[in-house]
Amino acid sequence: MTTTTGEIILKPGREKPVRNRHPWIFSGAIQQVRGKPKTGDIVEVLDKNGRFLARAYYNPHSQIRARILTWTSNEPIDPTFWEHRIKQAITARQLLALEPATTAYRLIHAEADGLPGLIVDKYANYLVIQCLTAGIDRYKQTIIEILANLLHPTGIIERSDVDVRRKEGLEPVSSIVWGNKPPELFVVQENGFLMQANLLTGHKTGLYLDQRENRTAVCQPHHVSHKEILNVFAYTGGFALYAAAHHPTTIVNLDSSATALQEAHQNLQLNNLHRPQDEYITGDAFEILRYYRDTNRQFDMVILDPPKFAHTQRDIERACRGYKDLNWLAFRILRPGGLLATFSCSGLISADLFQKVVFGALVDAGREAQIIQTLGQASDHPISLTFPESAYLKGLLCRVW
Repeated sequence: MTTTTGEIILKPGREKPVRNRHPWIFSGAIQQVRGKPKTGDIVEVLDKNGRFLARAYYNPHSQIRARILTWTSNEPIDPTFWEHRIKQAITARQLLALEPATTAYRLIHAEADGLPGLIVDKYANYLVIQCLTAGIDRYKQTIIEILANLLHPTGIIERSDVDVRRKEGLEPVSSIVWGNKPPELFVVQENGFLMQANLLTGHKTGLYLDQRENRTAVCQPHHVSHKEILNVFAYTGGFALYAAAHHPTTIVNLDSSATALQEAHQNLQLNNLHRPQDEYITGDAFEILRYYRDTNRQFDMVILDPPKFAHTQRDIERACRGYKDLNWLAFRILRPGGLLATFSCSGLISADLFQKVVFGALVDAGREAQIIQTLGQASDHPISLTFPESAYLKGLLCRVW
């Protein structure tokens, strides 16, 4: 059994979330720390009477002091534990039967798969991992070896180059950690579409895999055929690619990155969907949307898929203002009967709050709208019933009058 180096005793009344299998223990819930556990050490979590509640990894430098790995007293945290959890996550993805039409998807979704702080995405014969916490970073080599032995990838890339690591006292890391380096632009399939992914420098782990099912839902033929579409924060053109298959009149792709838009154009060419009438515009989304409003340019569909606006609790108010402004502008440039597909990937913005923000934008724009579909993250990004924070992506598809 893995040796525990300490115990954390919870304050009276603070054990309920742990008993309900929420995996996070905040600093304010801890009465006492026994022993001298270091960053990444395994600790026992006990109630005020010294009864076992869980086993977790510990970080004295993080607001989330401990992240629970098991609630079973006789389950050791050893290589067998990691292998069992990883196998369980892989089996769950195999049951989704995504391949062969889809070869890029999430294999391990952190807390929702019982592996807090660990993200693993599969891109055909390559794996990309993110170690978001000090605890997972401590066991990274064991995890890499297990993944290599189970899946025999051509290479494993670590993309732990995310800001959240700084809260854990970690520096960003981006490197090849096993096997061979992937091509700069690596081609995968998503629902039969060919898509290029840059596994070394692309956003997230290369692509926004969580939007796969939403791309299908939003870009149905009856939504996009013979329509003028504005795709805001287009990145490498996932929504544009799905829409182009159903013959829209025009797609305007807008992003701040000229490189991403070039890849979006290449993705359409890769699928024999090159369309000379489409536009690729590099610039600030807020400024260009205001220009369209001021020049009375209108669209039949607007897709808003912005990056995360709220990284901390302090960001929520500012993020809501940003979401409201974006949606207000979209409502102003939509033709009557048009569709707005609007998203937030900020985990700190709840689905209820996001809907209220979109409602406020609608009222200020003087329009009417119906929600015809609520949208969320793809099925390979599961949501744990005991960890609602694992539901981070939310979206609304609205008919606007």
